[in-house]
Amino acid sequence: MRFTNWYVITGAPCSGKTTSIRDLEQRGYRVVHEVARAYIENEIKKGKSMVRIKADKLAFERHILYKKAEIEASLPENLIIFFDRAVPDSIAYFKLEGLNSDEPLKISRNVRYKKIFLFERLSFARDDARSENDAQAASLECLIRNSYQTLGYDIVRVPLLSVKQRTEFILQHLQ
Repeated sequence: MRFTNWYVITGAPCSGKTTSIRDLEQRGYRVVHEVARAYIENEIKKGKSMVRIKADKLAFERHILYKKAEIEASLPENLIIFFDRAVPDSIAYFKLEGLNSDEPLKISRNVRYKKIFLFERLSFARDDARSENDAQAASLECLIRNSYQTLGYDIVRVPLLSVKQRTEFILQHLQ
């Protein structure tokens, strides 16, 4: 297992993770943007629909899982790095799709993150790269929390605050 100085920002779709990651990046912190969003946006630019992108749910979720694991394997564990979702989020997404989550659970045990920040949900808003609905987003929040707790993480809940206040909250809770 790799013990890291990495921090995960996670939560349901539409919880403000990406906005906070961008704020951290603007402040000079190293970040890893959400793999699934980048992949979906790239496929949409190629003319694919969301239905087509996610037609094979297992292939899609495995692609995201292994891309996240590949990125993590390439990073030094001693640097402070913030992730917009990490490998254990895949456990929740596999479960949401009704897939066996043993594979992401096993891969999640390869890395130990410093701290997990779970963002409280904002009002749900749909966009081109978001296929979930409000009910699925609520379910995902529970699944994500349970995924990290299953791996033995204590979770820091990030309340509904302004972007700047959320970033300050995170920075105050670094170890």
